[in-house]
Amino acid sequence: MTNIKNAKGFWLSILLAVVIFLGVQFLINGAILNSFYTNILFLMAINIILGVSLHLIIGITGQFSIGHAGFLAVGAYVSAIFTMKLQLPFGLALVVGGIVAALAGLIIGIPTLRLKGDYLAIATLGFGEILRIVLLNIEYVGGASGMQVSHLTTWPWVFACMIITIIAIRNFTNSTHGRACISVREDETASDAMGINTTYYKVLAFAIGAFLAGIAGGLYSHNFYIIQPSNFGFLKSFDILIIVVFGGLGSMSGSVISAILLAMVSAYLQDYPETRMIIYSLLLIMMMIYRPQGLMGTKEITSFFKKRKTVEGGPTDGNKHTIA
Repeated sequence: MTNIKNAKGFWLSILLAVVIFLGVQFLINGAILNSFYTNILFLMAINIILGVSLHLIIGITGQFSIGHAGFLAVGAYVSAIFTMKLQLPFGLALVVGGIVAALAGLIIGIPTLRLKGDYLAIATLGFGEILRIVLLNIEYVGGASGMQVSHLTTWPWVFACMIITIIAIRNFTNSTHGRACISVREDETASDAMGINTTYYKVLAFAIGAFLAGIAGGLYSHNFYIIQPSNFGFLKSFDILIIVVFGGLGSMSGSVISAILLAMVSAYLQDYPETRMIIYSLLLIMMMIYRPQGLMGTKEITSFFKKRKTVEGGPTDGNKHTIA
């Protein structure tokens, strides 16, 4: 019965996704949505990919990383090189950008993921800043002046990548490997004592998150006509971190909702960057005071739609008890 309900919920989710995709595509093709609102939708989808990918690293595996913009930059520049310099298809460029970002995640992950807490955060932040400085000094990709990129990102591309990312992270989290990552988050010492290879699972989560961030980087770079190293500074990493923290550590639904809300705030206040940062700061302060667990805490949005069940009481009282 549970499997039937899960299958029904899955197909209902797919149906809802198809309806949303077709509805937005109709609005775009009919020129009902102008370029401004279309760009907001693209940024929402890209932010969802970034938030969900970092959710795997921080929310599921418990590794405090603030260098996610570095993987975003790797995917952005590698995919741009493949399309602009090598004249290769956009889809191939996205995949290769994600693979190179995953390799970068392995390179930074293997030596640093033995660190914990603040030390790991500093190491990942240093990786992002080193990469940005390197890009500033490579003339092949334009250096500080940036690199011109064709606008190849479309609604089918961003929506497909977003849905695949959500499904992949959901299935990974519910798998044996995902449970191992959660155990690492809860108590790494106990997980190690139970025979779980904690370093392997931390590196695995880091590589998967980096791969998805690289895909988002390819979509991001081809959504604009120029990319610059300044687009991928440590403030960008904090923007992605805010998505995960604001939504709730351990909740993928929270990351999705937070990415949508913050993309709207960012888009409507893009002419007032100082105001945007003030609002970000106020949101975080209010969240830490009144709801430190984030919007969703560790719950998923599906938990609010589960019907309450009734079970019969014992043979002596015959009463019905309601359980969640």
